[in-house]
Amino acid sequence: MNTLSLWRGTAAPTGYAMLSGDVTCDVLIVGGGITGVTLADLLAEQKTANPPKVVLLEADAIGTGTTGNSTGNLYETLSSGLREIHAKWGAEVARQVADERRTAVNFIEERCRLLPDVGFRRCDLVEWADRAHNDAIRKEIEALTAAGCAVDRGTTIPAPLPPAEGDVLVLRNQAQFQPQAYVVALAARAAQAGASIHEHSRVLEIDHKARRAVTAAGSVTAREIVMATHTPKGVHLVHTEMPVHREYAIAFEWAPDGPPGPGTFWWKAAEHLSIRTLQAGGRHYLVCAGQEHKVGIHNATAGMIALENLARKYFGDRPVTHRWSAQNYRGADALPYIGRNHSDCFIATGFATDGLTWGTVAARLIAAELLGHKSAFADLVKPGRLSPVKGGKNILQENALVVTQLVKDYLTQRQNEKLSELKAGDSAIVDAEGETVAAYRAPDGELFAVSPVCTHVGCKVHWNSVETSWDCPCHGSRFRPDGTVIEGPALAPLKRKHTPDLAGGGSAPA
Repeated sequence: MNTLSLWRGTAAPTGYAMLSGDVTCDVLIVGGGITGVTLADLLAEQKTANPPKVVLLEADAIGTGTTGNSTGNLYETLSSGLREIHAKWGAEVARQVADERRTAVNFIEERCRLLPDVGFRRCDLVEWADRAHNDAIRKEIEALTAAGCAVDRGTTIPAPLPPAEGDVLVLRNQAQFQPQAYVVALAARAAQAGASIHEHSRVLEIDHKARRAVTAAGSVTAREIVMATHTPKGVHLVHTEMPVHREYAIAFEWAPDGPPGPGTFWWKAAEHLSIRTLQAGGRHYLVCAGQEHKVGIHNATAGMIALENLARKYFGDRPVTHRWSAQNYRGADALPYIGRNHSDCFIATGFATDGLTWGTVAARLIAAELLGHKSAFADLVKPGRLSPVKGGKNILQENALVVTQLVKDYLTQRQNEKLSELKAGDSAIVDAEGETVAAYRAPDGELFAVSPVCTHVGCKVHWNSVETSWDCPCHGSRFRPDGTVIEGPALAPLKRKHTPDLAGGGSAPA
């Protein structure tokens, strides 16, 4: 299945050179999404006698990770509701969160004035529910009001959106943009200001003590390392605290003046649906994102089909032009983790599905600290905090799930298929010559066989039929059929296996 997102499919390409050789710098940024690119831009624009020398390494191309697979919505609240922050942390922290995120959206708007064709627009965020979830909408209106947000209470929703069965929350003056176009343009601005940006430069090894990162063709030694990789690479304590989910999205062409018009629309019913429009290249699209699914233990195809059926129910049977998904990591106590962690490197993670705004917050906080101006808000979101009252239950549940999955897979997850019986497009965990392998036969007949053991902490990977990837249910590492790392905390690829291909007469490389 083609899973190129609408944003990536309608944005300009990039062409930064791969890292070659050994270099030194003041700040190494690992990750070319909105967090890393914004940080590179903030540091590179410094007009001082000795501005920091910045190197940014991106494993693929700028923005092609979570940023380019998001929904492009910007808002001061949270997708799970500001009421969650209010309940766990109190009214004052909820106000601080809304203020910090509002400031980040304003910052993005200011940057967009300097960048070409990034599709920024101000609009309302509208949230409503079915009858069973009306109480959550009421509590969210109360929490937003207490935090000083410009929220109104409505009663109706324009067709063909799902009808309202109670209060309608209208949060004024939020925003949207084209996230891929934004980071591509912002990276160009950072590079012009002096940042060294390298694509297709995956970090294979990080020596935190020596402040050195190694790629296939070179290395970077830095005074400071920032892991702007959505979840930090390697083994970190925060991995034990964060549930990992994927959210699927689709787009199809839509009437230029058709409802619902500009806005971010969240239907928070038994079946969640996020809706917005986009105009790009003279064409108009409607974007729908569905419910979250636990990485590695859900049926990806079923999740995508459920979203398409829900979209057809309300918007008609239209040809889908784009399908994609994105991964998110949720902080145990509803706040992200931003700042130095136990490795003495900077991390930025735990954004849930609010990463475009949180990523901008993170870049601004980290830039301030690197430049000697640490923000008071940074103490609230610092890694290493642990509040048993606020996040202890979620941490215990997440670690219990990891242990359960690890034990269950090692005891039960083998299938009866043989390698020789795998048809084109099929995948399976199979026994081959006394060894368990994760096998996939591509549409052209080529067989890929790799170790099913995730290189992060040893859990067993599961097949994702939508993304054509092996996904780890423990901490969200994902791998291509040939074992190459796609995303997540894993640094090393899945080991290729040498297995006779009885059907094709060949073998997978060792």
